[in-house]
Amino acid sequence: MIRENAWKSYTSKELSEMDVLIDRYKKCIDMGKTERECVKIAQNMAENMGYKNLSKIIEEKSVLKAGDKVYSVMMEKSIVLFNIGAEDFEKGMNILGAHIDSPRIDIKQNPLYENSDLAYLDTHYYGGIKKYQWVTIPLAIHGVVAKKNGNLVDIVIGEEDSDPVLVISDLLVHLAQDQTQKKASIVIEGENMDVLVGSKPLLNSDDKDLVKANILYILKEKYGIDEEDFLSAELEIVPAGKARDCGLDRSMVMAYGQDDRVCAFTSLFAMLEGKNTNRTTCCILVDKEEIGSTGATGMQSMFFEDIVSEIANILQPDVPLAARRALRNSAMLSSDVSAAYDPLYSSVFEKRNSAYFGRGIVFNKYTGSRGKSGTNDANAEYIASLRKIMDDNKIFFQTAELGKVDQGGGGTIAHILARQGMRVIDSGVAVMSMHAPYEITSKADIYEAYKAYKAFLLDMK
Repeated sequence: MIRENAWKSYTSKELSEMDVLIDRYKKCIDMGKTERECVKIAQNMAENMGYKNLSKIIEEKSVLKAGDKVYSVMMEKSIVLFNIGAEDFEKGMNILGAHIDSPRIDIKQNPLYENSDLAYLDTHYYGGIKKYQWVTIPLAIHGVVAKKNGNLVDIVIGEEDSDPVLVISDLLVHLAQDQTQKKASIVIEGENMDVLVGSKPLLNSDDKDLVKANILYILKEKYGIDEEDFLSAELEIVPAGKARDCGLDRSMVMAYGQDDRVCAFTSLFAMLEGKNTNRTTCCILVDKEEIGSTGATGMQSMFFEDIVSEIANILQPDVPLAARRALRNSAMLSSDVSAAYDPLYSSVFEKRNSAYFGRGIVFNKYTGSRGKSGTNDANAEYIASLRKIMDDNKIFFQTAELGKVDQGGGGTIAHILARQGMRVIDSGVAVMSMHAPYEITSKADIYEAYKAYKAFLLDMK
């Protein structure tokens, strides 16, 4: 069952629509390099489309009715949006869920030090990365510093043309005889991924470490930050620079963080543009997937169930089990990326069950690893209903697994939502060089995913 390449069928109108979508997507992924930035983008866009903060609805003891649009934010790093449907809430929702965290390098709480007249920030990498890919590339710093007085200082350094960039150094090849004999996983050690931030000493100072003192002086002058403020900071090191068209034919996008923001932003666009329907629709953009969906802002937290309970309490206060029924009767696309077939590394793929560029949104019946460990395995009836929606709306789609059976694997948030008893399947955009500092996607697949998410929200029963 070979799926057709979508590019072969596009009309000039569809190509124009795709260009508009891709430009919009690239702007969002440039602005949203951290979870907080993604949430801020989503919240601003939602409010511009008439969404109201659920906390205010609860505080004012207001009612909700069909057509009302609400959102809720968890610790500025996860957000959930709802468009209330006409039928009883307990009948269930159509849910799009994606994660907005990406592999990166985090700054430690006591990070700044000087060694041999060079200043560094000590780091701890986040998520699954090949550490050697992060050396000698331009890096930016994004995040927030929380002051004791309650003020929050936003930090973005390295994205403007006039900004300096940061870097992790590597050993010159002339002296790397021992290094090149190491396994790839330890060519660069985690504790050696410290970010070089300065080399100029502060003049007329009595400090022992003058280069470090100069960095602190700069931070104090520009941001009002003291060294102690690192203790309550969330600072992330990410690749510097904007998303770019890739390929001489401009058919692809190369950018940081497309796992999973390519699914997150297309889901968000689909949600905000969705029509009012009988079923309530929902979009979840969540943190911490790359490290197991743990913590207060990860999908394993109770925040989503709590929000659903709050809405159920407003819509159907006389039905004690309305929230539980709503979750159980829901259908969800766990929107996460899939591995694109790369002919240069064909040995790890199984060609008949791989995702290919240009063939549309990818459905993964199961992910997990080896003997389907840790997976949600979608049932046949649900997949059949999705096939019908895709075909009825002339949307290109394909099915895939994540490489050969014994080669490896990966997880998503799908199994967490499936615990509620709802219908769930993994779906998303195929990505080449996944988890690298810069990942590659097909514009056609982004376009088809966006159309698929819109159709799902509207047509799933």
